[in-house]
Amino acid sequence: MTDDTPKTPRKRQARGEKRIAELLDAAAEVFAEEGFKGASTNAIAARAGASPGTLYQFFRNKEAIAEALVARYVERLREAHGEAFDIEVSKLPLDEMLDRMLDPLIAFDRANPGFYVLLSDPHVSPELAGAKRPAQKLMLERIDRILEARAPGLTAEERGLTAEMAVHLFRGVLPMIMAAEEDELPRVSAETKRALRAYIAPIIGED
Repeated sequence: MTDDTPKTPRKRQARGEKRIAELLDAAAEVFAEEGFKGASTNAIAARAGASPGTLYQFFRNKEAIAEALVARYVERLREAHGEAFDIEVSKLPLDEMLDRMLDPLIAFDRANPGFYVLLSDPHVSPELAGAKRPAQKLMLERIDRILEARAPGLTAEERGLTAEMAVHLFRGVLPMIMAAEEDELPRVSAETKRALRAYIAPIIGED
């Protein structure tokens, strides 16, 4: 037996993982351009430079591709949340706090348009649309910790309502953020922060 023999399964696994990543990257682009309903497995395979047969070695259908893609996005979203909602931001002046919280989220959404399309497309299954919920729950818990540290006089109920309202305000502006051209984005981001500041400043203070 040669020295190369034990490495063969690992090499195959690495090649398989690389191909899956390529297919998911291609799917992200196709979903972002065509939406979930308009995308096809043939288009995804072609974008990845693979045959449909190769795609079906890893994914049984378009829904399975979307599920794998959302799972990858959610893991990346957790990382973005960790940066945005570090408890230390509660010690910052409000304007700086909003910068630290919103900039990573805006950057994430702008860098992952396929994720935004998948979770806002009315044609995806409720199960797929709900795949983001664990990450959203964690986000609300982290915001609650920040609010508790920043405004200890708030009750748990008040903190929960404030967190949910702030998240919904951000989501309401998200279509504008996603549609903005690069030269427009700073203005749209600034207006987003101004709207959230107007809501949250009377509740938690500015300093």
